[in-house]
Amino acid sequence: MKVGVIMGGISSEREVSLKSGEEVIRNINNSKYEAVPIIIDEKQDIFNKVKGIDFAFIALHGKFGEDGTVQAVLQTLNIPYSGCGPLTSGICMDKDMTKKVLKSQGILTGKWINLKSAEEIDYSRIEELGYPVVVKPNNGGSSVATSIIKKKEHVKAAVIEALKYDNEVMIEEYIKGDEITCCMFNGEMYPILAIKPKAEFFDYTAKYADGGSDEIIVELEEKLQSKVRDMSIKCWDSLKCSVYARVDMIVREGVPYVLELNTLPGMTKNSLFPKSAASKGISFGELLNMIIEQSLKENRK
Repeated sequence: MKVGVIMGGISSEREVSLKSGEEVIRNINNSKYEAVPIIIDEKQDIFNKVKGIDFAFIALHGKFGEDGTVQAVLQTLNIPYSGCGPLTSGICMDKDMTKKVLKSQGILTGKWINLKSAEEIDYSRIEELGYPVVVKPNNGGSSVATSIIKKKEHVKAAVIEALKYDNEVMIEEYIKGDEITCCMFNGEMYPILAIKPKAEFFDYTAKYADGGSDEIIVELEEKLQSKVRDMSIKCWDSLKCSVYARVDMIVREGVPYVLELNTLPGMTKNSLFPKSAASKGISFGELLNMIIEQSLKENRK
């Protein structure tokens, strides 16, 4: 089977995507699959460079990759692909839409405001959230242009910076607590990872630099473990996820809050999903095989 590993892309997460793609090619089972790199440099490449492949392993991150656009194109071309479908991908990429779905389903998530311009900043509403607040691109990822703002006078600059990467910005309640991530495969929660960044929060460096953070497999207290598992499964079902996804949470005083869902988790050597799978005795190569096989089972015609 000829597997095209789609990487690169046009988003701010291009470099991370290239690393993910390289790791997939390095670890895929060469006796079972013929892996070929497909580097996306412009949107038209998704039409021109996928000819002749039997399966697309999507290692893209960010816009035009993680937002359902590429998934819809591949579906139209009758090329099976890894991960969630277009609808789920699009909703989960849009943090505002994700939170609206979570809230409608009674899943705890932090309070937030969404803006389309700096002129829309309403400081009285931000006061209701309470400082500090988190300012980030609504459709961004990898913590690019994300900042923790502690004072009113710094809000506008942070919003302007985030608008360089997206046409919408989220201002979110800052929940101080322990960050955890729950890797989900086919609706099953894999071992939980506790994230202890060496910076103020789990920023770009903490995510991708060697030694940028400590990520430890944890077994939570029984009641909390059960609550986190139930929330992760409810997120999976509510957002109609398929194959694999990652649910990021913050636990404050024993109460878990969902931050966001990631439908194309990173596949670099420092990425969380391979670490979680490894703790179950699943090698990187085996994980890739499982993702491909489960994706092929999904009916997207």
